Amino acid sequence: MDNMTLNLKVWRQRDADSKGELVSYKLEGVSKHMSFLEMLDVLNEKIIMEGGEPVEFDNDCREGICGMCSLVINGVAHGPWNGAATCQLHMREYNHGDAITIEPWRAQAFPVLKDLVVDRGSMDRIIQAGGYVSINAGGAQDANNLPIPKPVADEAMDAASCIGCGACIAACPNASASLFTGAKISQLALLPQGHPERGQRVLRMVEQMDAEGFGDCSNHAECEAVCPKQISISHIARMKREYMAAALCSK
Repeated sequence: MDNMTLNLKVWRQRDADSKGELVSYKLEGVSKHMSFLEMLDVLNEKIIMEGGEPVEFDNDCREGICGMCSLVINGVAHGPWNGAATCQLHMREYNHGDAITIEPWRAQAFPVLKDLVVDRGSMDRIIQAGGYVSINAGGAQDANNLPIPKPVADEAMDAASCIGCGACIAACPNASASLFTGAKISQLALLPQGHPERGQRVLRMVEQMDAEGFGDCSNHAECEAVCPKQISISHIARMKREYMAAALCSK
């Protein structure tokens, strides 16, 4: 059966100060060839035709690159497919008559703007605190002349693949931003361009992470399980080592 009828429960909330609730929708004629976000487009067409207000959800690239398609689907951040963002999920994963619950990211630092859209500005502020190289490291040609062992370059690239979607935070029982922050710190700590500022970088970024109200890591590893880029929790360990070394040197 190419076309299905689905029983949806979608989180509806006017803004951060309003009380939200799950609203039920019966959606017919859903093709297995649709992406999950295309299914939501069809739902919104149905709601508009019936005189209602469409469901607000965030998306942009629909290619698993930007990380904006941040949804919790049946309790799993980004849905049931491993190593994929919500926009890469297709309806062939589901069957006729299935019930699907769709919610926004859940974290104190992610206030709901409307329905399924949350404010992830807290992650931007962590980057602004130190997730960059501000010294003159030369141009691309100069950087390419720096000898970096391939295993180190590969590990740095693993960390750099983080798209900042926030799934790790939504999945963590403590709403910890340790995988996100650890990946950004690890990426630059591994490369010579990031070494001059590595101490102050980790101190500032961890301090900002705490100030935003994120919880601490307790090694549940849910973050790694739902990460669309499958980033390793080993980067959290590096962040902790970097932080302890920087804290000791600053005294």
